[in-house]
Amino acid sequence: MDFGFSPEQEMLRATARKFLENECTSSYVRDRMIEPGGTTDEFWAKLAEQGWLGLIYPEEYGGSGLNFVDLTVLMEEMGRVVMPGPFFSTVLLGGLAILEAGSTEQKKQWLPKVATGQTKVALAWTEPNARWDAAGVTAAAKPANGGFVLSGTKLFVLDAHIADVLVVVARTTEGQQPERGVSLFLVPQGAAGLEVKLLPTMDQTRKLCEVALHDVRVPASALLGPKDGGWPPLGRVIERATVGLCAEMCGGAQKVLDLTVEYAKIRIAFGKPIGAYQGVKHKAADMLVDVENAKSLTYYAAWSVDENVPEAALAVSMAKAYASDAYRKVAGAGIQLHGGIGFTWEHDLHLYFKRAKSSELTFGDATYHRERVAQLINL
Repeated sequence: MDFGFSPEQEMLRATARKFLENECTSSYVRDRMIEPGGTTDEFWAKLAEQGWLGLIYPEEYGGSGLNFVDLTVLMEEMGRVVMPGPFFSTVLLGGLAILEAGSTEQKKQWLPKVATGQTKVALAWTEPNARWDAAGVTAAAKPANGGFVLSGTKLFVLDAHIADVLVVVARTTEGQQPERGVSLFLVPQGAAGLEVKLLPTMDQTRKLCEVALHDVRVPASALLGPKDGGWPPLGRVIERATVGLCAEMCGGAQKVLDLTVEYAKIRIAFGKPIGAYQGVKHKAADMLVDVENAKSLTYYAAWSVDENVPEAALAVSMAKAYASDAYRKVAGAGIQLHGGIGFTWEHDLHLYFKRAKSSELTFGDATYHRERVAQLINL
């Protein structure tokens, strides 16, 4: 593994930072928080112009054909500005599910539209049982008239309300091992019986929805991948999306550290900057250690899934367990070191703390992933 970044990756990082600092300002983020869409058509079109919506998709499907570490670099920069909108749900969840499980025809139909910004995709996976494993998939897909009828409820579906099409995870066969009876389906927005409701959330930069499937009928062509074979590609999608989320968390934690160090240099208490006091110095040093460790684990996990190495699943859970704790701790410490101003609505630290809490729980918290690490090392 090369521990350095290539010149192209450094260029991507520099370009992304400049673009996002100009286009995804604090005022833009705050405006999107109070609007249901989470993005604007203009901003979404600019992401497409940058080539980011198809960054990791093959060129034959309208993408740039870059690798997952490249995307991780980009996701870290997006985390620095707490970027709202459906990039994560469309590119790393719904679009990646089509890339992993879809037929050549389905990929040609959907991925170029994703890459050009014409189509947004959401992944309807989790349910009210709050499980992250295959046994948690209880929404049913029953054969009917040459197609399928979908029924059940999906919860905490990211950006489902603005998606043009949903990738719905449903159970097509009962009585087998949980992983063997899961299938994926493409369900267009507005399908008869599909009800999408926006949920109130603590982190308003993420738009979560409840998706109710009231006997939604889809044709056989809506099946994404083989019947009963949806769990393996879904697992690959979730692994990659988890790493992308870790990268976002690293970017956010780094920004909190930067803001805190800058503030510690200019905030005067008892005649000198608070950064001169040992208690502040040591807490900032702890923040730096957390950020750097999280980055190391995240980029190792990104390389692991990119190269499909045997320990990829272990690397992903290690990264998520550490980054979940690190971002929350760093965000909390940043608020503490800022004092009273850190608690005000006018300061941006609350944006990062809320994102840290929501990201901590997404795809499983640190406790869940530590247990998964233990299982993977046969404990």
